[in-house]
Amino acid sequence: MKETEHVLDWLQGWYSGQCDEDWEHEWGVKIDTLDNPGWSVRIDLEETDLEERDFPRQELERGKDDWVAAWTSDRAFHAACGPGNLTEALTLFRRWAVENTPSGR
Repeated sequence: MKETEHVLDWLQGWYSGQCDEDWEHEWGVKIDTLDNPGWSVRIDLEETDLEERDFPRQELERGKDDWVAAWTSDRAFHAACGPGNLTEALTLFRRWAVENTPSGR
């Protein structure tokens, strides 16, 4: 991972690395909005190097609209965050994935 690589560029590379003409038909990455307001993220880990890895729940609450929660369950990485914290949530995934994957992708 290049430290200066934008997290979305990295996520695109991670996603592409999982696509094997099979994985992408069952699994994927989903980013949606919440009504409180905020973002929700689900990144499927099934059939990836991360499927058996655990990301213990982390919650950071700095204010009404400045918060992030992230965890793994059901072989997926989940995050929910405030409206300005999507990059932070995706960065948590990137950091964890790089630390737990031999290729860093």
